[in-house]
Amino acid sequence: MKKRIILLLLTIFAVMLCGCTEDHSDKQEPVINKLSNPNATAEAVKLYEYICDNMGKRMISCQQESTWMDSPEYEMDYILETTGKLPAMRGLDFMNDDFDGVVTRAKEWHGKGGLVTICWHTGVYGKGYQESLDDDPDFDKLFTPGTEEYKGLMANWDKAAKALKELQDAGIAVLWRPFHEFDGCWFWWGKGGSKNFIKLWQMMYDYFTNEKGLNNLIWVLGYADDVRNGWYPGDEYCDIIGSDTYNGSTNKKAWLKLTAMATGKPLAFHECGNIPDIETFEREGDLWAWFMIWHTDWLKENDPDNLKKLYNSDKVITLDEL
Repeated sequence: MKKRIILLLLTIFAVMLCGCTEDHSDKQEPVINKLSNPNATAEAVKLYEYICDNMGKRMISCQQESTWMDSPEYEMDYILETTGKLPAMRGLDFMNDDFDGVVTRAKEWHGKGGLVTICWHTGVYGKGYQESLDDDPDFDKLFTPGTEEYKGLMANWDKAAKALKELQDAGIAVLWRPFHEFDGCWFWWGKGGSKNFIKLWQMMYDYFTNEKGLNNLIWVLGYADDVRNGWYPGDEYCDIIGSDTYNGSTNKKAWLKLTAMATGKPLAFHECGNIPDIETFEREGDLWAWFMIWHTDWLKENDPDNLKKLYNSDKVITLDEL
């Protein structure tokens, strides 16, 4: 009996001692993700830190624009009328060589306090969506300086670089998403297979970053919904990874695959059609850095009540909250 009392007293004393003496040896400071470009502008760094801070907690709302409907504000007007809010981020596209138009609308959106993401449906040498599907280049010639293919590719890239430089000069950070859905292999940039895609991505990254001095870009690597293995260009060549899907889900399958890559980068749901309710995202545990609904019919096929609930959720960041 006496031994039990002594053991009990010793146990109590040990517990009290542990409670009074906090061990800091295993505690680590939170890791702040760094952009791949060490020369990134202050605006890009600030935006990236904001995205990293909110990742997994709140989703940034984003809407892809169209430019061929009643006005370039077609989607934004619809969202405002339906939800009483505007998206925090605007999705734009250099498609059909609309460089001047994209720059103008990006500046206007930024002037309202909004964020900007840009993709690019283009053929090897320019133009738009159909060319992005139809072109089927010889990648060996495309990668060889001095060939007509290489010169044509660079001339096209120079147009985009000029527009992006104008946004940099205006103090605008751009979430830059070129060559999206590459692993789906339906666009020309995926038709050469994973090795050629990786070389293409790295070539654009080096050219835009080191030759053109585009330090306002946050590089968004956009997989298709399957997220196929073997297409990753490396941590030093991208800042955010993500996936598209139009199957009406939260894209959880892609979330798990992207997370398994263990890059520690933010994850984006950068294209969808019908979007689930916010409770489903919370329940499935995939609150992406942002979601972006595609334009025109893809937006309007969404249930208006669900859109209103989504845009007014405390888990979703809208323009007025930036």
